[in-house]
Amino acid sequence: MQLELLSPAKNLEQGREAINHGADAVYIGAPAFGARVAAGNTIQDIEQLSHYAHLYHGRVFATVNTLLFDNEIDDAVRLLHQLYNAGVDAAIIQDLGLLECDLPPIELHASTQTHNATLPRIQFLEQSGFSRIILARETSLQQMAEIRRNTTVDLEAFVQGALCVCYSGQCYLSQYLTGRSGNRGCCSQPCRSTYDLYDAHGNLLQKDKHLLSLKDFSAAQQLQAMIDAGITSFKIEGRLKDLSYVKNTTAYYRQLLDNIMEGHPEHQPASSGTCRFFFTPDLEKTFNRGFTDYFLRQRQPMATLTTQKSLGKRIGEISSLGRDTITLATSETLTPGDGLCFFNARGQLEGFLVNHVQGHVIRPNHMPDGLTVGIPLWRNNDQAFEKLLQGHTADRRIPVNITLDDTPDGLRLTLTDTDGCQASATIVCTKEPSRDPIRAKEQLQRQLTKLGNTPFISTTVDNRCCQPWFLPAALLNDLRRQATSLLEQNRIDAHLARRGHCPTLAERQSNTTPYFETVLDYRANILNSHAEQFYLRHGVQQIEYGLEKTHNYDGKALMTTKYCLRYELGQCLRHNPDSTPGSLYLHNNGQWLRLDFDCRNCRMQLSAAQPPAATPLNQ
Repeated sequence: MQLELLSPAKNLEQGREAINHGADAVYIGAPAFGARVAAGNTIQDIEQLSHYAHLYHGRVFATVNTLLFDNEIDDAVRLLHQLYNAGVDAAIIQDLGLLECDLPPIELHASTQTHNATLPRIQFLEQSGFSRIILARETSLQQMAEIRRNTTVDLEAFVQGALCVCYSGQCYLSQYLTGRSGNRGCCSQPCRSTYDLYDAHGNLLQKDKHLLSLKDFSAAQQLQAMIDAGITSFKIEGRLKDLSYVKNTTAYYRQLLDNIMEGHPEHQPASSGTCRFFFTPDLEKTFNRGFTDYFLRQRQPMATLTTQKSLGKRIGEISSLGRDTITLATSETLTPGDGLCFFNARGQLEGFLVNHVQGHVIRPNHMPDGLTVGIPLWRNNDQAFEKLLQGHTADRRIPVNITLDDTPDGLRLTLTDTDGCQASATIVCTKEPSRDPIRAKEQLQRQLTKLGNTPFISTTVDNRCCQPWFLPAALLNDLRRQATSLLEQNRIDAHLARRGHCPTLAERQSNTTPYFETVLDYRANILNSHAEQFYLRHGVQQIEYGLEKTHNYDGKALMTTKYCLRYELGQCLRHNPDSTPGSLYLHNNGQWLRLDFDCRNCRMQLSAAQPPAATPLNQ
């Protein structure tokens, strides 16, 4: 079974570096209709990235995963054709109306925005022509295994990155508060804001806390369990993250997967080439809010109530304080320019920069209030690590065997890589016996193995010529360059010939597999007539358009989440029967939101509300 490490690409440069650092595939934003509107790329850049990835038999997936209005459908279809012609291997889509259109034969992946949280939904999407399903982040290991037993479609799951507190595709809070729809790629991230929390009687329970802000997700300790559950693609979130994040997280998970595969020969990487790294990857050294494995195993505390900022890595404690110095108990080496932070007595995150270092004694740019001996410190900007990551940090090469043969009027050089792909180049030349066979052999070895500016590295050189020839270095270099260029093109051609395909329009429109529901409300996210026709063709009888079209928020859940604020605050009604039942209320900048709790299914819903009756309007 092939295992795929899937990394984010904010742009062409980051996509290339993701491949260099071990990604088997990258996903990148198309020029339009991507769920990160700020991370779009030109067709030309995507074509260059596809060319580069295909050298390693890596794949490129383009995100076209927003909901579409009727007047956008034709543009989206044209874009998909352009992406296919640019060499893209698959399109990640959300709007099922596209399945009613004449698409190119591009492989289709169901975005996590399509709310892939239940087995019936996933089975239906598989039957509708998707070759891969990107599972909801909330999916547990047990659920993954159940889905695998009951489907044959490829399963992709997140392993690292920021968490949306709501089920993906089911969040309308940004749309309601700011008119910026997350389903249209413009989320304003209200979940990272601060809120006050009230009970139904108007009592203030929490003040100015990040009550909906989650830690970052990390499944680093659960990779083997995810493989055992049937996951074959492991996705790193972060198309808005910087280059150091992409390098660091990709290299980290490349090493983890390689270590797992080393003991399991039944598993193989999904692309070619071996990576060397010139740094030690460390997930805690790039942006993170602390880590949780979310619902993979069991419910757990998972919020960062006091901050939405990066914590970085805990480096030790304060052992003593001077007038303008801080002495640390730490095993870490600090550098001027490092950013350090700590939680003050009010539980708020404060930070400062390091101006001077002498051993474990540092002089900050200012002495923050609230520092005391014993307080833990985190480093959320590691200056030396960031500087290192700006340089050359990885090398990825494909092993090749080199063979040199005589031809009647010259020489033939053949390269054969580990995938069995081959290329030969010939040259017409005059061959003279060498007067120094040992030196001739050394020169041949040296010139033919100069593969430094190519994706290849030599493993063996087999000289099958009838005798040692005197061969000028320029001739050998020219022959080598011809052969490597041909092998690169042959690898790309072989990859493109193996691209997956989606069903044709006729095949899709003849598919009348019944949907598992006959009545769909706004949460089906239908904004166009094509999506409406899709569901009608599959037996749905009643359809309500999505909120981005109707703007009718009355009585609607703006967010449905497995995250439970009651549980986070120790007030779970199932585990703490002394807790007072009833709705809770969030307040921010004049807006009121009601929290209702579905304890049977362990879910929380958030909807628009008026203030609790007993709450003064000026609070």
